[in-house]
Amino acid sequence: MKTSIILQREYSTRVKKKSFVIMTILAPLLMAGFIIGYSYLIMAEETEERLIGIIDDSMIMHESLQNTDAIKFELIDSKGDENIKELYDQSNYHAILFIPENITVSNTVKLFSESQPSQAITSHIKTSIENYLEDQRLIQEGISRDLISSLKVRLNLDSIKWGSDGSVSVNTTSTAMIVGYLGGFLIYFFIFLYGVQVMRGIIEEKTNRIVEVIISSVKPFQLMMGKIIGIALVGLTQFIAWVVLIAGFSFIGLTYFSPSHDAAELAPAPVTQDIMASNPAGEAIEAAGMNMTDPDMIQMIMNELGNINFVTVLLLFLFFFIGGYLLYASLFASIGAAVDSETDTQQFMMPVTLPLVLGIMVMINAIQNPDGNIAFWFSMIPFTSPIVMMVRIPFGVPVWELSLSMALLILTFIITTWLASKIYRTGILMYGKKVSYKELWKWIKYSR
Repeated sequence: MKTSIILQREYSTRVKKKSFVIMTILAPLLMAGFIIGYSYLIMAEETEERLIGIIDDSMIMHESLQNTDAIKFELIDSKGDENIKELYDQSNYHAILFIPENITVSNTVKLFSESQPSQAITSHIKTSIENYLEDQRLIQEGISRDLISSLKVRLNLDSIKWGSDGSVSVNTTSTAMIVGYLGGFLIYFFIFLYGVQVMRGIIEEKTNRIVEVIISSVKPFQLMMGKIIGIALVGLTQFIAWVVLIAGFSFIGLTYFSPSHDAAELAPAPVTQDIMASNPAGEAIEAAGMNMTDPDMIQMIMNELGNINFVTVLLLFLFFFIGGYLLYASLFASIGAAVDSETDTQQFMMPVTLPLVLGIMVMINAIQNPDGNIAFWFSMIPFTSPIVMMVRIPFGVPVWELSLSMALLILTFIITTWLASKIYRTGILMYGKKVSYKELWKWIKYSR
């Protein structure tokens, strides 16, 4: 009963704070603004016209360079690369491309400019000239590109997985990677964010001596559990609000404030592909065989989304989020009770936060090999299982593995809460003393 009263107090006090209301609204606005602004800048950059001058000593290679909506080419009546700087200074070219006479032998061209040309420009030039040279060599060998294209085969690999009950399901690798990564990262973010709030709240009450009044009417364990669960409910409330508001603000912003309602007309496919390949996320997507400008790939992702049981994923996300939070919040609570100020927490933070960081590192491996030994064992270890298991769930996890992981998480939470309560009940009234690990061990062994 007293725990529920403290829970209600923690929840209502924090939810009614102006800072909570402001951040609940401001964070989605900032996130939506980032999404809209990034989309606007990408589309504006893709449609900003760049004029490239060409000095072609080969006399024919410039014909391979076709204009796009964003990249224009202009042939310069000049020879050699000695006067390029002078030509550049007297023109409005973004860059000047020099093609040597022996291009078919050297396979090298030079692009001169005062600023670094974008990846889209360099990729377009490189790809165009490469294709032209390949075509010329194919012609010399009496082979047509159409013949080579007709011989290419695009294989569709459907990965079928047998369940322990004899059921058959289609693996959704590409989309499962995205869903798993987002789920794991969100759990990491919220465990750390709201776990630290528990610690700071306890330090604040301890510093202000408010806890001396509270502890006279409730047991330390009841106070600790009330604060932990109350802040957990605050976190769930804010998370749900953020999801709804970010989706709503982004939809409104992209619909009414983007440069054009038809982004496909703004960005030509080759340029979009070049930009995708020029950043780490794009490289990872390309490595996974996902061409985001390919209609077939988009259709495949839509089909894969239909194969994922989002109800199950969401329910398990809530379990591992709450279980992971309760586990770490009890540890953060014990740290808050053991120190007098936030600056004193540094020596105790590393052992608590290290498993979370390790979970993020293992999460990358688990995405690539969700059934591997590393992914399995770290999804069983309670201190990393909330993050790593969340990554594996969209790929499909045997029921016994899920059950074992969930049971170990609950059991570890009970043990850590018991240990944390022994530190809490002694440390909450301890002032003016620098606490060491040896001292914490004495508090754990102390019984009364």
